[in-house]
Amino acid sequence: MITRRSILALMAASTLARPAFAAAINDEPEALRDAVRAGKLPPMRERLPQVPRVISLEGPDLAPGRTGGKIRILVGNQRDIRYMPIYSYCRLIGFDRDFNFQPDILRDFEVERDRIFTLHLRPGHRWSDGSPFTAEDFRYVWDDMFHNKELHKGGMPNVLRVADKEPVFEVLDPVTVRYSWDDPNPDFLAELASPVATRLMQPSAYLKQFHPSYQTPEKLAELVAQQGVEDWVALHQKMSRSARPENPDLPTLDPWRNTTPPPSGYFVFERNPYFHRVDQNGQQLPYADTVTLSVGSGDLISAKTAAGESDLQLNNIDFSDYTFLKGAEERGVIKVDLWKRTQGSRTALIPNLNCTDLVWRNVFRDVRVRRALSLAINRDEINKAVFFGLGQPSANTVLPDSPLFKTRYRDAWAAFDPDQANALLDEVGLKRESPRGQRLLPDGRLCNLIIETTAETSYETDVLELVTDYFWRIGFRIFTHVAHRELFRQRIVNGETIMALWWGLDNGVPTADMSPRELAPTSNDQIQWPLWGLHELSGGGDGRPPETDEARMLLDLFHRWRLADTLEGRTAIWHQMLELFTQQVFTIGIVNSVLQPVAKNRRLRNVPEQALFGFDPTSYLGVYMPDTFWFEGDT
Repeated sequence: MITRRSILALMAASTLARPAFAAAINDEPEALRDAVRAGKLPPMRERLPQVPRVISLEGPDLAPGRTGGKIRILVGNQRDIRYMPIYSYCRLIGFDRDFNFQPDILRDFEVERDRIFTLHLRPGHRWSDGSPFTAEDFRYVWDDMFHNKELHKGGMPNVLRVADKEPVFEVLDPVTVRYSWDDPNPDFLAELASPVATRLMQPSAYLKQFHPSYQTPEKLAELVAQQGVEDWVALHQKMSRSARPENPDLPTLDPWRNTTPPPSGYFVFERNPYFHRVDQNGQQLPYADTVTLSVGSGDLISAKTAAGESDLQLNNIDFSDYTFLKGAEERGVIKVDLWKRTQGSRTALIPNLNCTDLVWRNVFRDVRVRRALSLAINRDEINKAVFFGLGQPSANTVLPDSPLFKTRYRDAWAAFDPDQANALLDEVGLKRESPRGQRLLPDGRLCNLIIETTAETSYETDVLELVTDYFWRIGFRIFTHVAHRELFRQRIVNGETIMALWWGLDNGVPTADMSPRELAPTSNDQIQWPLWGLHELSGGGDGRPPETDEARMLLDLFHRWRLADTLEGRTAIWHQMLELFTQQVFTIGIVNSVLQPVAKNRRLRNVPEQALFGFDPTSYLGVYMPDTFWFEGDT
């Protein structure tokens, strides 16, 4: 079956907008007018692609705007500039608000049998420094990065390998490239649309100066010394890092480009004069001239937001800040809305099936223990006490907003039933000397369970206090260990962590076209089986293969999903995986559909009042297109 995203629709939209577009094309953003007059920058007509992407801003919460102004955002540390490429959400192919695929950077794309993907660029599209964006930028990544054993020691990125084979890459003409696999690759489009997508293209005209295939050894050595790195590999990696845009000289396709090198407490992102999107009136986006990120203490961000020092704040605030922020709404310049978080569970207890403590490892690998711990939790009480009753008690699974949702996934072993929990633990053989006493592990040790957490939000402490009481009723004594996030992650991978408090599925609103990799051992970031996930991630070169039948089944289903070439087949596999994942209680979800405060300047338009909030698939702000946000009134 051939699915075509025809350019005719886009050309039709452009044609419909052409009279207004032609009239407005010379109406330069005010911030760029002096540069255009001085001849330092081409006029807008020459900066835009021949067929720009036309964004229609019609709807109850949308309207065409005007350029100008500065959007201020507060961040907890300078590494948080990594949010900007995620917020900007400029992708070859992206999701719309309904999670349908649509060309963005691309003019068009074609898919044949989920095996052959032909990507059409926009003629005349340019990087932020004015250099052409062409098929050469894809060829450079393919030949000079992916196939350079020094830059990519592990070879081709795993997400591009299907049945352990890399695709065939072709440059068909200066604005057309093709990737072909022998077997279906149904998650290729979703990977391109993800919050941190695999970079198939890089600004080759800029990066070639850091590559030995295009630079003299003498000049390369000079650049290595200049940047204070060890060798050309470290140099290239530093200068090409786009996920955390610390190099102001690195050209971008995003709506804003960083102008501030680190270290700094104040980062200024200025408009990309070559950005490829326009509104229906022909006004080049983004509307806002500048986005600034001010670095400060995370503890003060809520207070600074309430004082009006942020124009748009999502991260570094949480539901616990809502009452305070809402109180500031009446006396300040902010407006506070509530978006629904997309995580499968806002907080979850996750046993480490790869922990080095052999006794605890074997205990947790018994599904009856995992089910018992889940049944011991009073989710309704946690929802009311911690989340004001606004969440949904649930296992760690998809939300009702997902077309894959089923009530039985939500309710799997999520009822409050301490009697059944105790019966299951008795059946396992975890003895207790008295009905209210502490249970014993098989080696005679007391069931002292250490739960590790980063304690980054106050609700984590509140949840753990309640869980401590629930688990004592079934004979488990809880101790809490708090660690910084980096140490927290390292202890999990090393097997030192027995159980952790974290969140559930990143993407709780998937469609069948999105990868179910979170349900199977596919990454060392997965707390429940980091070594099994590492084995899959490394192509078998590291970690260990899954050691339980159920984990192996999930991984096999994931591989089958990657080979499925119909929507019906992918949907069926998703449901098999959700059934197995929830019935096996590999992670103990507690509450989902929790609300997230979003604070904005009252004058900032086109920011939705109700929306989904999460890393994947919404890219936080990304699918709501912050390049279309604009200030009403004086800027």
